[in-house]
Amino acid sequence: MPRVLLGYIWLVDGLNRRVGRFIMYGIFVMMGILLWSSISKTFFNPSLWTLELAQFAMVTYYILGGPYSIQLGSNVRMDLFYGEWDDNRKAWFDAFTIFFLIFYLVVLLWGGLGSTAYSLGYFGKEPLQFFGELGGAFATGGPDAAAEKLGFLERSATSWRPYMWPIKSIMIFGFFLMLLQAISEFLKDVARLRGVAIR
Repeated sequence: MPRVLLGYIWLVDGLNRRVGRFIMYGIFVMMGILLWSSISKTFFNPSLWTLELAQFAMVTYYILGGPYSIQLGSNVRMDLFYGEWDDNRKAWFDAFTIFFLIFYLVVLLWGGLGSTAYSLGYFGKEPLQFFGELGGAFATGGPDAAAEKLGFLERSATSWRPYMWPIKSIMIFGFFLMLLQAISEFLKDVARLRGVAIR
């Protein structure tokens, strides 16, 4: 297997391992938010932000933890026949079915880009062009020039009304990391079929 592909596997697995290990502690953030929600409802006026912030923390937790879950093989599988197969047959099956996951992740990533662009006030059909112009404006003129490219910022319809672009940005980052990890898993399956040891 070419060294560049082995380097890709090493780089992506290392990145997703670090992100996944860090984001595991997000469970304590969610617990803290929900604990404060319970305390504030019992002893004070209920906080408007706790439930929605807990939902945002949960989305961050499972979206950014997903690539690490795939890497560990701890994602949910239909194990009716798969568990009894030998390693070679599993590798063939995984190498084939990973294309369905990659297609799904590309669709999610494209939809996430469009949704994030919408949350930043872009209502056109070319989100990549919008992000390119936004990045170019930021690089040449700083935050003020980038702010001029933004339109009406989308807010949640709840009483707290947080901006939606931060959580949508986290989602597209997570989809991108998951796509990179899916490609890494495909390359590992191909290496297994060719008898190449990755680690």
